Amino acid sequence: MAPHGDYWHGNFCIEISPIPNTIIIMGASGDLTGRKLIPALFSLYSRGLFHEKSQIIGCGRTVMNSETFRNQLKENLENNIAAQQSSQLHDFLGKVSYLSGDYDDPATYQQLGLELEKLEKQQKPEPNRTFYLATPTTLYPTIVPLLGEHSLTAEDYSGTPWRHVVLEKPFGYDLQSAEELDRLLHQTLSERQIYRIDHYLGKETVQNILMLRFANIIFEPIWNRHYIDHVQISVAESIGIENRAGYYEKAGLLRDMFQNHMLEMLSLMAMEMPGSFDANAVRDEKLKLIRAIRPFPLNDLDKFIIRGQYTQDGDMSGYRDESGVDPKSNTETYVAAKLLIDNWRWRGVPFYLRSGKRLKRKLSEIAIKFKRVPHSIFAPIKSQDMAADMLVLNVQPEEGMALTVQAKKPGPKLCMGSLTLDFKYNEVFGGQTRDAYERLLLDAMLGDQTLFIRSDVIAASWQLFTPVLNAWQKFAAEVSGNPCPLHHYPSGTQGPKAAEELLKQDNFSWRKI
Repeated sequence: MAPHGDYWHGNFCIEISPIPNTIIIMGASGDLTGRKLIPALFSLYSRGLFHEKSQIIGCGRTVMNSETFRNQLKENLENNIAAQQSSQLHDFLGKVSYLSGDYDDPATYQQLGLELEKLEKQQKPEPNRTFYLATPTTLYPTIVPLLGEHSLTAEDYSGTPWRHVVLEKPFGYDLQSAEELDRLLHQTLSERQIYRIDHYLGKETVQNILMLRFANIIFEPIWNRHYIDHVQISVAESIGIENRAGYYEKAGLLRDMFQNHMLEMLSLMAMEMPGSFDANAVRDEKLKLIRAIRPFPLNDLDKFIIRGQYTQDGDMSGYRDESGVDPKSNTETYVAAKLLIDNWRWRGVPFYLRSGKRLKRKLSEIAIKFKRVPHSIFAPIKSQDMAADMLVLNVQPEEGMALTVQAKKPGPKLCMGSLTLDFKYNEVFGGQTRDAYERLLLDAMLGDQTLFIRSDVIAASWQLFTPVLNAWQKFAAEVSGNPCPLHHYPSGTQGPKAAEELLKQDNFSWRKI
């Protein structure tokens, strides 16, 4: 199954280089910029995918000049690049400048406007602008209107040159706040200007789901309720909240992972084939899929969704022991859910989703378990004794896929066992796979919204989960008879035992983390 050497035929590698862009990073002195955005932009530059006339302007509240900013970036990048890239680094940093100012101060945007005018006035045609808001989402209602008031995001009717704004999650904390944020954004920007980023969608394995399904005739005919038994989607982390108590106490796992990452992976795996590989065609099918998910029965919630919180185990602290966390906090750090999709393709097929902090190891995967053969001709081996075929899409830590089938083992005539055909992107293509932010930043510079989230998809996601959040808020975890109790689990384990019961009721079990 490993497509390398002579076995890798029919390469169709099409990468489009962007036209000139001015990249403006708001929050340039923050962690996300230094850890993800600048390394991703430099990687694109080193691969010839950053136009020679493109420029980067960092904007932040930390007071420093452009030289200091470039030196900080250089120190960070030098630790992570090959020796032969040193000359490229010097040229790349020459495209970077910095200005400081408060985000609520109109003078900041006046200064930014002058800087943009200076950089862009000599260029023909006028470059596009990509604003990346690497700031807390609470600043969006401040930054976006002021960008508009100073005409920094203004477009003419043709939409060229474009003015795009990239936003990080969370996109609201429930349906009402998401709708309020959406209204605020659309007072300044059109939907085609808004790029809501979900870094999971930039991962190779996640992108590969569409090609796996729709470029291979062997999968599409069996990708339905007649052949698939159930699906498990798992996103596990071995770390805790890592000094993010201020955010996590307000958000919790369901908001942090399910409303975005988990549903995005589910929708790619289960949606119908779009008419074309076009941004709106793909996102239309995602929307249909999410709207087809059956609402959770609030009177019987514990049979469909489980929440948990990690506790101390040995040297690993519990959630309530973390700095900044309320000692009586009922914020969930683990969620497992059973989802049913009410359409012809998936009627009756359960989709089990789980995600949690401080679990046994880091893991992200989609496991598709197929039904067993209806009859075995290999007597005395019965069909129910034969393992079911399974396809596992590994998202992290090692991106790749594995298909487990039944095959004869060497030895006696009737000697059958499971054989796994697998590959890892790193082993097949060499080196490390590209960081997800590279793909997403490149698409933003190309004006391709396929891997970005549309506002109606966000609204549909919140419509599904807001009733659950409200139910959790209504009932205190310690109340007797609570229909949605908080289950505790020791740090470093598989999660709460109640999550196992979620699958046992259907005679299934979770794959081990």
